[in-house]
Amino acid sequence: MKYSVLHSSPRRMRVHLFVVRLSAVQAEQLEEYLFSLENVDKVRADERTGNVTVNFTGGREDILNALSEYRYDRETEKNEISHGRRLSRDFEQDLLAHVTNRVLRWLFVPDVLKPFVAAVQAIPFIVKGLKSLLHGKLDVSVLDAASITVSLLASDHSTSTSIMFLLGLSEILEDYTHRKSVDDLARSMELNIDKVWMLDENGKQVLAHVYSVKEGDTVIVRTATTIPLDGIVISGEMMVNQSSFTGESLPVLKKAGATVYAGTVVEEGECCIRVIHTTGQGRYDRIVRMIEESEKLKSETETQALHLADRLVPYSFLFTGAVYLLTRNWARAISVLMVDYSCALKLSMPIAVLSAMRECARHSISVKGGQFLENIAGADTVVLDKTGTLTCSRPTVAEVIPFNGYEEAEALRLAACLEEHYPHSIANAVVKEAENRQLFHEERHSRVEYIVAHGIASSIEGKKTVIGSHHFVFEDEHCIVPEEEKEKFARISDSCSHLYLAVGGVLAAVILIEDPLRPEAPAIIRDLRQRKIDRIVMLTGDSERTAAAIAAKVGVDDYRSEVLPEDKSAYIKEAHAEGRTVIMVGDGVNDSPALSEADCGIAVSDGAAIAREIADVTIADDDLYTLVTLKDISDLLTRRIQRNYRFIMTFNSALILLGAFGVLPASTSAWLHNLSTLAISADSMSNLLPEEGPRNAVRVKA
Repeated sequence: MKYSVLHSSPRRMRVHLFVVRLSAVQAEQLEEYLFSLENVDKVRADERTGNVTVNFTGGREDILNALSEYRYDRETEKNEISHGRRLSRDFEQDLLAHVTNRVLRWLFVPDVLKPFVAAVQAIPFIVKGLKSLLHGKLDVSVLDAASITVSLLASDHSTSTSIMFLLGLSEILEDYTHRKSVDDLARSMELNIDKVWMLDENGKQVLAHVYSVKEGDTVIVRTATTIPLDGIVISGEMMVNQSSFTGESLPVLKKAGATVYAGTVVEEGECCIRVIHTTGQGRYDRIVRMIEESEKLKSETETQALHLADRLVPYSFLFTGAVYLLTRNWARAISVLMVDYSCALKLSMPIAVLSAMRECARHSISVKGGQFLENIAGADTVVLDKTGTLTCSRPTVAEVIPFNGYEEAEALRLAACLEEHYPHSIANAVVKEAENRQLFHEERHSRVEYIVAHGIASSIEGKKTVIGSHHFVFEDEHCIVPEEEKEKFARISDSCSHLYLAVGGVLAAVILIEDPLRPEAPAIIRDLRQRKIDRIVMLTGDSERTAAAIAAKVGVDDYRSEVLPEDKSAYIKEAHAEGRTVIMVGDGVNDSPALSEADCGIAVSDGAAIAREIADVTIADDDLYTLVTLKDISDLLTRRIQRNYRFIMTFNSALILLGAFGVLPASTSAWLHNLSTLAISADSMSNLLPEEGPRNAVRVKA
């Protein structure tokens, strides 16, 4: 392909392609091709100008060479373009058609026919207003219908057609702005999967870029991987966690013929999948539906502003009537009717929330609705789980101390045999340690019972076997320590968490679990305090000594040890009784009641599936500092909504007064009103936090 470099900098360049015409499909093909290159971060191809902008790391020569060698593959050309590009193209076509229609009517419709054309054009607006009245609503559509009708009755056809043109233009722009916000958010929430294993035409496994996968191709998924694309299982078996789509807390068995969905996780097994939806097609639609559903969860500030907008409509009519009675001037009265508060409030407020949710997603934070961002902004209390939250989510076995004649290896083998059935962070550590020591086992036990926040109970060779916390093993199950080993038991270090294994009512082993503190935890506690969080509490099921040691290192205001799930929930209820707004952060099954009880429940992404489903917000597990980022975005969003509200009320009130005093004609008031609505909506789409780099392109790598 021939091209010329229009501009180049160390990390960005823009080239012009020498092509007769670049179609939307070809532009997307080229974007995907360039984006698949290792050192390319962002690509945008413009089919109208034939220009391609590339952000990259390293040298540009590889990119230019790849561009020179590129040829369009007509046989594999896609029939569909992405949602974002289709959205932009539809918007351009609608905008062009609307403006062209206005110009043609102005140029070619005879003056004698213009009143008739204006009356016909007004019918949809008047019908819409009448429908609102019939449903008992006095909203902005009634205002629009009234202003158009008054203009027609006053024989001011020029003003009426201008009003209708501006209303149509505003509707197109508002629809595009809202849909663009949803599309941007949906894109940011799509799977960050660049490469997939697939079978080529010779049946050989090859690592390919996800954008190169077509419908009918076969991809391979294995244990602990995310399914990249919607498809049908054609061979193999696997257990899939699909709670994010179906709400099922337990993994589902998938065999040949079963349908699997992009974004679900393979917990165990391996399968070959025939792709039925390529990148974005299946998952994108579900994400959009989720976002549209989440918009119903509006913040209180947002809801109050929208209700106020509707309540102000009757006053607009009253003020219009008063202006006419005082001035006997229809032009001034229409100028008042042309301005309302509803458009700007009802467009800018949801867009501000959608934009904040999109920005959260870019920081690996998933938020289910605007009300939760407001709750975070107004929170004064944060409750933190310890294991997997303040501490690293992947604990390890530090030591195995056997009792009652058991060998260390045998005790660990038995513990792993039980723990593998109900994996959580500590159970995974036990199973992993057994694997590392190559301690493999047979299923010697009977049915395994899992007691949430306590432990596991089963039976081996007729003897009841339990593994879990001190409270569960010694208080609930009344197990004992061998008399001759009590001194050994007393000498066990308190620097680690303890997991107790008992067989036949007698202690068989104590497994020491090393649960290192997250290095960023103390700094996060300090930063949260600087953001008006005046109470930070740690709740844990660990022993008093372990909890006290962690609490001292982190610097929390208070802590509770050896708590049960209902205790965590009860603590939050107590805080609510004190008038506090509470954020709960956790990752386990035992945190679920507290996550549900809190004003905003925040789950760690690597935690239990049920915790993620119940939680209102999910954050990345690799960096707890996203808590501070989330608080900053929430605070800034609240300020933006309040600022938007003040500006809209002030600016539109000024337009109404200027129109009432005859300073501004109706058409000018309409232009300024609609332009201000679009301007504040565009501002609401901008990032709240400083930009960290180019991340808003058509193709952006995570």
